[in-house]
Amino acid sequence: MAHHCSRLVTVGAITVLALSGCTSDGGDGGASGAPPTIQALDTIGEGEGEVNILAWAGYAEDGSTDPAVDWVTPFEQQTGCQANVQVADTSDSMFEKMGTGDFDVVSASGDSSLRMIYAGKVAPVNTDLFTHYLEVPEFQRLQAWNSVDGVPYGMPHGWGAQLMAYRSDVVTPAPTSWDVVFDPSSPYSGKITDYDSPTDGIAAAAVYLMSTQPDLGIENPYALDQDQFDAAVELLKAQQPHVGSYWASYTDAQKALENGSTVVGSTWQIIVNLAQADAAPVASVLPDEGATGWADTWMVDAKSPHPNCAYEWINWVTSPEVQAQVAEWFGEAPANVKACGLTTEPTHCDTYHADDADFFSKIWFWTTPQSTCLDGRTDVKCVPYAEWGKAWSEVKNG
Repeated sequence: MAHHCSRLVTVGAITVLALSGCTSDGGDGGASGAPPTIQALDTIGEGEGEVNILAWAGYAEDGSTDPAVDWVTPFEQQTGCQANVQVADTSDSMFEKMGTGDFDVVSASGDSSLRMIYAGKVAPVNTDLFTHYLEVPEFQRLQAWNSVDGVPYGMPHGWGAQLMAYRSDVVTPAPTSWDVVFDPSSPYSGKITDYDSPTDGIAAAAVYLMSTQPDLGIENPYALDQDQFDAAVELLKAQQPHVGSYWASYTDAQKALENGSTVVGSTWQIIVNLAQADAAPVASVLPDEGATGWADTWMVDAKSPHPNCAYEWINWVTSPEVQAQVAEWFGEAPANVKACGLTTEPTHCDTYHADDADFFSKIWFWTTPQSTCLDGRTDVKCVPYAEWGKAWSEVKNG
């Protein structure tokens, strides 16, 4: 790790010890120094009239997908901020589009949020200005993917496990292990699917290896030394000939399950929900080995042209009323647990373990790999994100 030099940073009313004047491995998440110094908003002033939102599908619905699903229009009516929404398919595209001033806020997942922080693409936030920050359980705040050295970089939105979907009319008996996805002798060769993400893809293999090859000593699937990393990549290369598709768009994954070109593989709950709504024989399971998962954070662009409307949007979309709608529509645990009393399905938050710190602790949430090992080891270097991206390309290309 680089030599650390300390400084005091004031974020709103919070003064914290941070790091400065240190070297970094660059803006790809392989950082061992500190993010650039960027000022957080002091107060929310008058709205600028619009806000540019970069979000996952289902997070900023305006009624165009389903007339009954609209939490953008009432936001515009209440705040006077016109919401311009662009849907992103991948975390890499979110990373590329942020930091330019083209957007004000992004619903970043953990496989891009830390990269954005170290690249100076997003600003620290003043949580005193977030109306609902203290309604989010403490176990979700100041995590590795949404903070650095005690400085918060966003407002938690929602989370969930990266589940395994399967066609219940084909995959029998019902699977309980990732072996039907990773074992080269899987009877479902050619109809297996993986999520197209370097972070999730390699970490998912590492989670499987934690259980099946404990001698590797993997303790955190995002903290892999060279030997551990090589083992995960070899597993994926052996799997590659049996993978029918690597999905990025959730609608593509849904269609593949519905038409049977995919019968088993990585999924999001929204994909399963939509396939089941179309009467497809699709089910999902959290396998015995555990799983990766995503925890999404609303972050503010470092060059946001509409910071007041940006904070207004974050306060709106993380209110209990809107969180209840988003969580049910998307299929996730709301970060704001006050939403649990407002969901149409009274057991929604129980199903998604929204206020279950123990369940939360069992999911390996996407976190950008860094050369400084996230598991605390100091006697070795871990493989940083840039190398994960290269290896993932090699895996997919056979």
